[in-house]
Amino acid sequence: MHIHYFQHVSFEGLGCIEEWCRTQGHTLTATKWFEPDASADAAATADWLIIMGGPMGVYDQDQYPWLTTEINLVKKALEQKKKVLGICLGSQILAAALGANVYAHTQKEIGWYPVDFTFQEQAAGLVNVLPQHMEVFHYHGDTFDIPTGATRFAASAACNNQAYIYDNAIGLQFHIELTPASLLAMVDHGQDEIAAGGPFVQQRNEILANTTQLSVNNNALVNLLNYLAAK
Repeated sequence: MHIHYFQHVSFEGLGCIEEWCRTQGHTLTATKWFEPDASADAAATADWLIIMGGPMGVYDQDQYPWLTTEINLVKKALEQKKKVLGICLGSQILAAALGANVYAHTQKEIGWYPVDFTFQEQAAGLVNVLPQHMEVFHYHGDTFDIPTGATRFAASAACNNQAYIYDNAIGLQFHIELTPASLLAMVDHGQDEIAAGGPFVQQRNEILANTTQLSVNNNALVNLLNYLAAK
């Protein structure tokens, strides 16, 4: 299978997804928008798009014109019934491609907080894929409305819309792809925002003390990737 991913900043890459792609024998191509020679040509022939995170918002298209290009590519992939996985900003880009509103949330959610999963309607097939509850890493200040025709299947105390499924597409507002190195990179790049604090913002030491949870998160993501691959 040919998987193409969109990476928006140098410090938010595939994480554990890269190892899964390699062990499964998938062909992997990328568009790294932060590189001067970035090209999205390979996306047209991909079977599956993976959209990573980033600190920008979907509404920042004037500052980042490639957002418009990417949203249109995701729309085309959805029309062609291709598989799509969006993580954090990626879930917001996917929501926008599906016609939903994306906007600044009332509060930021940064750190390790639990999400509750529900398995109804289109998400019924995930009942043996994901646990009912899981502590995951969050880093977002935006949220989205659930797209028309999609099924929400995760919520947290700070943010009701944490995940949704639409046909062969899944959006995850949280990060379960992180490795110890990529978690550290994200925390380092967000140190000022983290230091500012908030009701749902953990501090650096608390975040980095919980790295044992990464393997649990990665295992859940591998289960989800296998599920999508089989659809």
